[in-house]
Amino acid sequence: MLLALRIARVILHLLVGMAICALVFPWADGMAREIHVRRWSRHLLAICNVSVQITAGSAAPKAHALVVANHVSWLDIFVINALYPCRFVAKAEIRAWPLAGWLVEQAGTVFIARGNRRDLRKAFEGLVQALKSGQRVAFFPEGTTAPQGTLLPFHANLFEAAVDAKSRVQPYAISYVDNARKPHPAVDFVGDMTFVQSMMAILSGPPIRARVTILRSIKAEGAHRRQLAETTEEAIRQALGIVEAVPEEEEEPVDPAAEDDEPDLPATRSA
Repeated sequence: MLLALRIARVILHLLVGMAICALVFPWADGMAREIHVRRWSRHLLAICNVSVQITAGSAAPKAHALVVANHVSWLDIFVINALYPCRFVAKAEIRAWPLAGWLVEQAGTVFIARGNRRDLRKAFEGLVQALKSGQRVAFFPEGTTAPQGTLLPFHANLFEAAVDAKSRVQPYAISYVDNARKPHPAVDFVGDMTFVQSMMAILSGPPIRARVTILRSIKAEGAHRRQLAETTEEAIRQALGIVEAVPEEEEEPVDPAAEDDEPDLPATRSA
């Protein structure tokens, strides 16, 4: 009975979000949109029995930066938005998520379609312009979700946007624990699990504590994207207490400015 009630509340909340996007967002300025995104994300997490905590010793969040975080679950997007709303970078497949895909799009997500060089270049330029205009943009450089306690190698390509925009890069380390402060068993969104299956596991599970450690920002101007990727990966690894790295596959060098080159762009995991 409780699970059915939670499912009904989630569906109702998604419909409310769609109404806000359709009726309010067209006339709202950037600040008003952020207020709605933050409030809506916090309400969604509350329905899913997720509380969010910024850990002690976290750095001050930058108002304008490229936010990079480890990727555990679809919850990551809403955990970050519940604190500091961002424009996210995601695969075009995310649009297929039931209801949530449309909402993510309306919230200003930059979608990247693999295989389409022209769309890819346009998206990259839009990302640079967003950073130059003072917006906070976020992405997950692992390129997919990873089980808690592990961290995949960071792809470096999108860090080039911060270099071009002369902005700062700020790492966020995200973890999810239960009441015993152990990794929460229902949060991992890996393998063949679908978005709906993950949602059901979370709604039927015990309370979740999302712990976010905001790390010191890094100056991107004059840096190399690989250097930024390595520095942020190591910072997040240390914050999460992960000792061993997953072996990195050899990555072909990429020039994001070249029309004929297609970067292996990271994005959120599709259902």
